[in-house]
Amino acid sequence: MPTIILDNGRLNWALVSPAIIGTWAFIVIGLERLFPYDKGQKLFRKGWFTDFFWYTLVQSYVLGLVIQAFAEFLDAKAGRPRWVADWPLWQQVILFLLVHDFYIYWFHRAQHRFPLLWRSHEAHHSVKDVDWLAGSRSHPIEIMINQSIEFVPIVLFASPELFLVKGTIDAVWGMYIHSNINVRSGPLQYVINGPEMHRWHHSAEYIGYGFNYGTKFAVWDYLFGTAHRPPRKPPGYGLDEAFPDGYFQQIVHAFRRFDAAPAAPVSTGARLAQPASGAPVAQPASGAPVAQPEQPVIASTSKAVAPARESTVDTR
Repeated sequence: MPTIILDNGRLNWALVSPAIIGTWAFIVIGLERLFPYDKGQKLFRKGWFTDFFWYTLVQSYVLGLVIQAFAEFLDAKAGRPRWVADWPLWQQVILFLLVHDFYIYWFHRAQHRFPLLWRSHEAHHSVKDVDWLAGSRSHPIEIMINQSIEFVPIVLFASPELFLVKGTIDAVWGMYIHSNINVRSGPLQYVINGPEMHRWHHSAEYIGYGFNYGTKFAVWDYLFGTAHRPPRKPPGYGLDEAFPDGYFQQIVHAFRRFDAAPAAPVSTGARLAQPASGAPVAQPASGAPVAQPEQPVIASTSKAVAPARESTVDTR
């Protein structure tokens, strides 16, 4: 019978990982009910079943097998150099967290910059009620690109157990930053990413402009001028155009012709626009000025940005 502690004294992450992820999901759900940021949000909101069954269970399992097979293929060809496998596990975790999050920051910016890449990312932004489960809605092409770049180096250069350790951290943090929990990070928000920053990344108010691209570390956004955290609540979330509800329709939607439907609202992400209502952009909580607006790069087939809904003051 499998045990939590292996013969070498290390944790059996094949058992520990799903236990941590499942337990954390229940904790986050409970915190969302007890301390909600958007008090009217429903537990079983629109699209919940699609996100849970198709994206979280089916897609994650199938793509996990594909990515694992790809990593094992490269492993057989490369002979597994294991350059950092002898490092203490915690040092390997920190190294790959930093390197991968830095990559994600720039790839994430590119997804909001180039219409072709946006097609693999727009499903993630289609959720209109951002909660713990919203982060699971990602197109399989996006998953295969990001997770192959993330996990293949781990398989080749690090300890075998790091594969599951890193995957566990990804799942836990993804639920946290998308959660509807009314939480403030204080000074940590300048280093660690959390819901208070990431919910603004999903805000419908600034469609066509991007910010807060970091996943686990907010420091990249502050270093490269894309941090945005005004002292009020986002007016809403989601896209400014109709998006299919079903899983398979959402997957196929990414392959529509560029001249047959509005292309993505994309931008350089370096600066912010004024809201469509004409109200000035609120200053971040840190007091640093918001950069002046610049023109986004939008495909010629894009429709105009929908006016932002009336925003409310964040009175938390």
